[in-house]
Amino acid sequence: MNPSAEDIVRAAARWIDRGVRVDTSAFAQDLGISRSTLFRRVGNREDLLGDALYYLSERTLTAAARTWEREEGDVVRNAAGELRCLAIMREYRSVLAASAGFRRFLDDEPVLAIRLLTDPDGRVQPRVIAAHVELLRRDVDAGGFEPSVGLDSLCYAIVRLGEAFLYSDVLASRTPDLDAASTLLGALVEGRVPSKTL
Repeated sequence: MNPSAEDIVRAAARWIDRGVRVDTSAFAQDLGISRSTLFRRVGNREDLLGDALYYLSERTLTAAARTWEREEGDVVRNAAGELRCLAIMREYRSVLAASAGFRRFLDDEPVLAIRLLTDPDGRVQPRVIAAHVELLRRDVDAGGFEPSVGLDSLCYAIVRLGEAFLYSDVLASRTPDLDAASTLLGALVEGRVPSKTL
């Protein structure tokens, strides 16, 4: 077996998803390559973990978008009036929060996990923000809403606020409240608090 960099990242994502610590020696051995080959192809452990975490994030966001398409079709708002991008983001956060493997990584290596997930120059956050820009741009182009600020700034705020709630147990010893996150993000995106919360 001669795995490519993409194969290696996907394999690391599977280890994280299963709740297995990605030890580079054991991981390289499992792939049938040397540690030096592993490092040449994907960088050090933090580089590998960052790429694997983004892979999991991208896969989760894509699956959430597919769920919307399967259930709602190509509409911008569902029958309840929820904006497509907000519903997809809500599903995305919910799936990540429920992932036992992801939670185990956060619990076992909290300092490393938060650094990898929230580093503005890292391998995860900038790409997650870019993916959110594309997600929201689709709704803007379809006439779903008009943002008060540029999409780059809006999506930066969305991702940072989402992180604050999704990782609140690690960041602030608070139980994650995904419903509050959804309400606040809805207000941020649409410029109003939904009437059901008043």
